[in-house]
Amino acid sequence: MTAVPHHTSYQGDPGYRYCPRCGGALVGKKLKEAEPDRLCCDQCGFVFYLDPKLAAGVVATVDDHLVLLRRAIEPAYGAWVFPGGFVDRGEHPEEAAVREAFEEANVRVRLDGMLGIYSHPPGSHVVLVVYHGVVVGGELAAMDESLEAGLFPPTELPWDELAFATTRQAVSDYVRRVGLEPPSDAVPMKPWGLFSP
Repeated sequence: MTAVPHHTSYQGDPGYRYCPRCGGALVGKKLKEAEPDRLCCDQCGFVFYLDPKLAAGVVATVDDHLVLLRRAIEPAYGAWVFPGGFVDRGEHPEEAAVREAFEEANVRVRLDGMLGIYSHPPGSHVVLVVYHGVVVGGELAAMDESLEAGLFPPTELPWDELAFATTRQAVSDYVRRVGLEPPSDAVPMKPWGLFSP
């Protein structure tokens, strides 16, 4: 077993050093030959799996215009995104996407399909499920995590100001869905693990 040094990252580890069950030290240990080392408690044997976080988002439209929000938080302060956020335990990703649209943009959406599942390595700890949705209620507004809210036709998207590679990929997939082609320099290479129906 290898002690996990305090100054290094461990499989994207944000700094876990002690067992959440008994307080013992976590150490790197190979449990199965084909798998990476796992964080294991050297006292009670608890295995601390560093699982990814699941997020959900919605590329929502109003009369074929995309709802985008300019972020008022880090990371990517000031960049544009579609509504989205982390899925709560016990919550279905579809429910999370609908909830995030209301919490972040003050709109109610009806989902009409999944655009894809996105994750960009190396070191990414987030898996993002993105749906397409149509706004069916509410009044578009920038809520507490946004500087402003806007509606953009697919031909006038702020490609250079989109927040994340996953944002660009999902918006690109939506633009292709409506029969257009995104600018070649706006689309990141397809990440590993991407499923796009």
